[in-house]
Amino acid sequence: MNHTVQTFFSPVNSGQPPNYETLKEEHEVAMLGAPHNPAPPTSTVIHIRSKTSVPDHVVWSLFNTLFMNPCCLGFIAFAYSVKSRDRKMVGDLTGAQAYASTAKCLNIWALILGILMTILLIVVPVLILQAHQ
Repeated sequence: MNHTVQTFFSPVNSGQPPNYETLKEEHEVAMLGAPHNPAPPTSTVIHIRSKTSVPDHVVWSLFNTLFMNPCCLGFIAFAYSVKSRDRKMVGDLTGAQAYASTAKCLNIWALILGILMTILLIVVPVLILQAHQ
């Protein structure tokens, strides 16, 4: 049998003990040989997507909060939209749909009242100016 002697203490690291974990791995590779399967390991990634997408109406609620915001409906709709998004992140689609439905209803009312208030703020002063001329 042919035995080779390998020294583990080189002059560079003569003051430090050898790394036994590395030695163990080298010994296992030497005893077992190279891997028998030449193909690289493959992995499979599965993307699971929800079939039902629940809109949370956050952007619409933010728009209604920033512009006009009659009776604070836009702010309340924004709060419900954030709750809907939180429920969706947790995975509670039923709760997310309920909060989203409430946010949608509040957004519709906020938009209607905002448009009416805008029209009244434009039409009423024009009518008053025409009456004084």
